[in-house]
Parts: sequence; structure tokens; C-alpha cells
Amino acid sequence: MASRPFEFESGPDGTRLRVRVRGNDVLSHPLTNRGTAFTKAERDALHLNGLMPSGVTPLESQVTRVYQQYSQQKDALSKNVYLSAMRDRNEVLFYRLLAEHLEEMLPIVYTPTIGEAIQRYSHWYNRPRGVFLSIDDPEGIENAFLNYGLDPEDVDLVVATDSEGILGIGDQGVGGVQIAVGKLSVYTAAAGIHPRRAIPVVLDVGTDNLELLNDDLYLGVRHARVRGERYDAFIEKFVEVTTRLYPHAMLHWEDFGASNAHRILERYRGEICTFNDDVQGTAAVVAAAALAGVKALGERMSDQRIVVHGAGTAGVGIADLMRDMMIREGLSPEAANQRFWCLGSRGLITTALGDRVRDFQRPYARSDQDVTGWRLTTPGRIGLADVVRGVHPTILIGTSGQPGAFTEAIVRDMAAHTSHPIVMPLSNPTSLAEATPAQIVEWTGGKAAIATGSPFAPVVYQNRTYHVAQANNALVFPGLGLGVSVCRATRVSDGMIAAAAEAIAGISGITRPEEPLLPSITQLRYVSATVALAVVKAAQGEGLATVEIGNPVQAVYQRMWHPVYPELEAV
Repeated sequence: MASRPFEFESGPDGTRLRVRVRGNDVLSHPLTNRGTAFTKAERDALHLNGLMPSGVTPLESQVTRVYQQYSQQKDALSKNVYLSAMRDRNEVLFYRLLAEHLEEMLPIVYTPTIGEAIQRYSHWYNRPRGVFLSIDDPEGIENAFLNYGLDPEDVDLVVATDSEGILGIGDQGVGGVQIAVGKLSVYTAAAGIHPRRAIPVVLDVGTDNLELLNDDLYLGVRHARVRGERYDAFIEKFVEVTTRLYPHAMLHWEDFGASNAHRILERYRGEICTFNDDVQGTAAVVAAAALAGVKALGERMSDQRIVVHGAGTAGVGIADLMRDMMIREGLSPEAANQRFWCLGSRGLITTALGDRVRDFQRPYARSDQDVTGWRLTTPGRIGLADVVRGVHPTILIGTSGQPGAFTEAIVRDMAAHTSHPIVMPLSNPTSLAEATPAQIVEWTGGKAAIATGSPFAPVVYQNRTYHVAQANNALVFPGLGLGVSVCRATRVSDGMIAAAAEAIAGISGITRPEEPLLPSITQLRYVSATVALAVVKAAQGEGLATVEIGNPVQAVYQRMWHPVYPELEAV
């Protein structure tokens, strides 16, 4: 496109950045600006002489400088703000710094720190990133995307949120755009998705957060959250425009409320290439952890008795994927359902709850016969302690947001009937964890394999160090998006999600309880490439790939963008 200030041109010798603008216009865009790394010849060609100090600093030295500046920030939120400003100034430098310090910085650019940045979005508003779509202007959706300036062949990913279920802090209105921006930062850092080939989107449908509505500085539409037919029509319009303008892009749904997440995914997953990270990404990483632990015991997933405490969007998504794995191992769907015991806010989900059971929970509702003869702690309510006592689970999963829900009595009861329990308190942030790893190790006598939702330090118990796996979705979604973009899959199937989980479990290789169930975040580029390869092969096997790939390994590797300054041409 001749009117663009710059463009990337790929060839056999790598990528070339062709720049049409000059002077300060070069420095104003984060993908053309390279600060003091511009050479003398580049400064001459782009009219940059006199606009910066004379010294030329290579990228490696720039990283050293900005890491020193980053380290001097006083707290996590200040570090988040510093990195955001750097990304707005120089994206190559930002991603190079992030790649070299990924384990340290991932909690800063993503969960948990991004939650606080989202809450302060309207007060700390600086440079906008993404596409802002209002339910009060559905006809403006297409124009908004066109204004963003990307052509149909330019887009691999669209990450969209309606901000109702942001992390553990709920409805955050227009500030939720930051979760989409943060998600794409991880896609790029972990899987090499080019930052210019992805679009963050916030679907501003109002907010029920009264603090935001009464804040004079709030930047979103000022009315209660729209629901029902008007909401569905807005989502349908968004999907229609997005898939028409960007026919090869995967549409990633992020942090929708429980009432919409499953429903929207089920509505569109058979028609378009789409993925919900809270449902499918969480399911894949937890299933990977469970599968690694089960394989270490020489068992199968279908041998397990699984209790899910917190049967919302994430919890039921986990159960769905693990059930599908059991079916592939030979169980009937009905028999697989019977391996799960799921608890919601009213305790164990049973058929007796009637209409209070959501549609996506219904396959796991237990009958009265399933609990006949149980001794209940509280008559009329079947709680977690009752289920653990009655079921003797081998795997205990927490997605409840209830801190301390895995009590000492419950964990000890589980461990008394299971030689090597798998316990996963997954609720975020750390303050909401159902139990801490140190507690679980002690209460099980060091027998438990553990995965958590938040990062925890290693636990020392009886002279052994237990390394705690973090069930971080970043192990899944970047590689999935990369794999989809490589083969241009038409759908994201259950088989592709399962392939991602199995690829991660294969990397883990756990043999003892003190070893982590999942790979380290330090291996994220390798993990993402491995997941992408598995996803490509699964898509090819199911006939969902639209690109013929002779060498999948080479195709995945070549697709991964690396944060280096490309060859520059002034045109």
C-alpha cells in the first residue's frame, strides 16, 4: 500500500523494513524507531541527524540500559507502566527485553499486575492501543477496523474482550482493552507472532461497575452492561465484520463472563476459526499437568476420579477436555462423565438443582443415587469435604476463587486413599488459592504432585525441594495461535486443543512428586514451537489446514518473529 509510512518485505534473506517517512516521523512509530541504534548511514538516509545523541548503541547495549531502568522502578505497577511506555516507543527493544527476562517480566506485562493497570486505565490513559468498538455504534465496527490500517492478508489474530470477567476483578468496562493488549504481548514474546499481525479489541457494551459509572474520568460508554438480544446482535455483527475483513485470522475470546463465554464459543466454533482461552486454554494447560502426572504413575486419564471445585467457565472447560481425552482412550461419553464430580456455589452439582444448573454444567450433574448413603457435614448441602470423603479422588482441581477451600482435613482425607494425589489449586491471584503448595506438601507427606494458578516459590520438605508448576495459559495459547497461523486452519477443534495439551505433557517428563508437572516459563519459546507443531499436525490430520506444508518444523520456525532490528531501506 503506497500510502503507508512503512512496510515489511519478506524475502529469502530475511525481513526488510522499507521506510517512507523522514525525521521525527520515523521516531514516532514504535516499529520504525530504533533510537540510538540507528547507524550513521541510516541517520543520513532518514534525516535523523541532530535528533538524538551522536553515539550509536547496538541492540544488546540498549537492552542492558533499559533493564537497569526497569529494575529501578519502585513496584510491579510502576514496572508495568515503564514497559508499556517502552512498547509505545520501540517495539523491537521492548520484545527483546521481554524475551531475555520472560520469567521475571511475564507477571508484570500479564497477570497478575495487569489487573491493577486495567483498574486504573481511565486515570492513567496515555497512548491508545487496539480497536475500541461500542455497542451504541454497531455500524461503526467496519470503519474502526479499516482505520486500524491492516489488510486482509496482514492479520493472524484478533483478541477480543467484553471485559466482564477480567481476571479475578470482574467487570472493568473499557479498561479491559489492556487484557487484550497484554495477551498479544505474550503471543509475540512466546510464539513470535509479529506485533503488526494481531489486533487487540475491546467490545464496549457498558459496565455494571458502579464505581466506573460514577467516575468522571471513565472513558467507556456510560450505561449499564447491555445483555440479551441486543448484545447477541452486536457480537454477531462483530464476528461477521471480523471474519470478512480478516479471513485467515483466529478470533480469540478473552475474559467474557460465565454466562456468555461458553455460549458464544459454542455458537461460533463450528463456523469460524475461534478460541476461548478461559475455557480451552485453561483446560489445555491443566489437562497437560494432569496428563503428565498420570503418565508418571503409568496410568491413564480414564483411570482417574476427578473433583472440580468451582464449576464455572474454567472448571467445566477443564472437565470437558479431560473427558474428551478419556473418550479417546476408549470410554463412552456417559462413562467418562461419571469420572467427574463438579461443585458450584451451591455445592455438588446435582439433577435436584434443576434450572439452577447452567447448560454447560448439566453433563456433570449427579443423580440422587450417586450420593445415596453419604454422611453430610451440613444437611441439605453436599460440600467439598463430603465429595472428597465419598469419592476418594485421585485429582483435585480448584477454580473456585475461595481461599483456603482445600483444608487440611480435606487434603489429608484425599491423601489417605490415594498413593500419589494430584492437587491443583488454580485460583488467581495468590491470595485466592485454595491452598498453598507448602500446605499441600506437608498435609500429603510429600506425596502430592502440584500445579498452581499463580507462581509459588519451591517448597523444602524433609530435605527435598519441591518445584511447583504454574498452570499458566501462556504455555498453550501462543503456540496454538502460531500453529493456526502457519497452516491457516479453518477451525480450532477439540483435537487440536488436546494435541496442544499432549505436547506440553510430553515436554514435562515428571518422574517424582518434587519435579514440576509443567515446563518452566523460561522454556516458553520452545514450548510454543512444540505446541504449534502439534497443532499443525492435528489440523492437517483433521483436514482443517488450508496451506500445504511439506516440512512443518521449518514452517513453524520460519513463522516465528525474532526481536531484532531488520535491514532498513529508505524509500
